[in-house]
Amino acid sequence: MKVEPIIDMKHIKRIKKLLITNQRDRLLFIMAINTGLRVQDVLALRVLSVKTSSTGDRICLKEKKTGKENVFIVNKEIKLALDEYFASVETKDNDYLFKSRKGQNSPLTTYAVTKMVQRWCDEIGLKINAGAHTLRKTWCYQQRTYFKVSWALLASRMQHSSPSITRRYLGIQEEEVEDILLNTI
Repeated sequence: MKVEPIIDMKHIKRIKKLLITNQRDRLLFIMAINTGLRVQDVLALRVLSVKTSSTGDRICLKEKKTGKENVFIVNKEIKLALDEYFASVETKDNDYLFKSRKGQNSPLTTYAVTKMVQRWCDEIGLKINAGAHTLRKTWCYQQRTYFKVSWALLASRMQHSSPSITRRYLGIQEEEVEDILLNTI
């Protein structure tokens, strides 16, 4: 199933509000839509790698899919979510940041995140094909539309091997295509 991004900021805000009482899930949502990382890479993070981070800090990781080094920067939204999370739970440095409730110290699975994202969208009445990859696609879509980041820069950040892969992430809407047809030259 091809998943879609969350295109409307009001839906993003509604999901954040929905998750206000579940700090782990809220942090997961915020971190994923603010980093553009694949969910499997977010799920691999350990407490030690982020616990003492400050806004502006670079966090390095190795991508599971590609084996390449990657980085994300702790922005204000991530920092606030981290602080709220660590204030609400007891953790050990070696714990996975997004621990599953099953097992001693195992991370959530991508499948579990898919179910979570589907549930969040259902609960706010958002009718899209949603899954774990919705979070990465949401980051890409919001960077392109809200922040006007070029597709070339997005492709570089996501470390895609070809422009055709990035095109699938851009979430170009039919209305956008029609709008450019009104441009006069």
